[in-house]
Amino acid sequence: MRRADRLFRLIGLMRAQNLTRAEDLATALEVSVRTIYRDIAHLQGSGLPIEGAAGIGYLLRPGFDLPAMTFTHEQLDALALGLKFVEEAGDHGMVMAAKEVRAKLENVLPEGSKSILSKAPFFAARRGFRAPVFAALLRRAIRERLTLNITYKQPHTAATSRHVHPLSLTVFSEGWMMAAWCELREDFRYFRLDRIIEVSPSGRTFPIDPAKSLTTFRKQKAHSTAAYT
Repeated sequence: MRRADRLFRLIGLMRAQNLTRAEDLATALEVSVRTIYRDIAHLQGSGLPIEGAAGIGYLLRPGFDLPAMTFTHEQLDALALGLKFVEEAGDHGMVMAAKEVRAKLENVLPEGSKSILSKAPFFAARRGFRAPVFAALLRRAIRERLTLNITYKQPHTAATSRHVHPLSLTVFSEGWMMAAWCELREDFRYFRLDRIIEVSPSGRTFPIDPAKSLTTFRKQKAHSTAAYT
């Protein structure tokens, strides 16, 4: 990794948390602790507001930011692949948004890098289906806390009508899933989007309830997985 790229990543790691040990930074960047000490000293000498010392940890004071659109090669690769994946897996609205994001980014990148995202040699292929047209409604419902009416059909069972509080969307190898609080079951549930027959807004919003939140759901799933393991 070029030193310039390493310094950008180092700053990013320090911005993502409070006090950071040199050992942790060295592990994340796959370099020696001595290299981290030298890089920190270089950044401090360049005027960055980094506090701390060897053996204690380092803290990047709030208020510092990198120039707009400063990316490392690895970050650009990640953006290129992520945008390609969205175009492969998303609904029409997400596909158009991904193309617009790519155009915006390339428009502000330095000269010589204007087409680096569109011409990146990274591609995405999936076996599962694209997100359905109503995925745009699901995304809006998550943002605005809209209760949805859905008709859901599982294999070998009759279709059921549910009132759900949508919490998140997950794309996996075979398709898409929505995590939600189900009023019928009074519990969290996953719903595969390819098994949703109909979906419409109920006309009401659901309140912020920590017991029915995505954070609580994820904690329950993590606890169940740990217990099973």
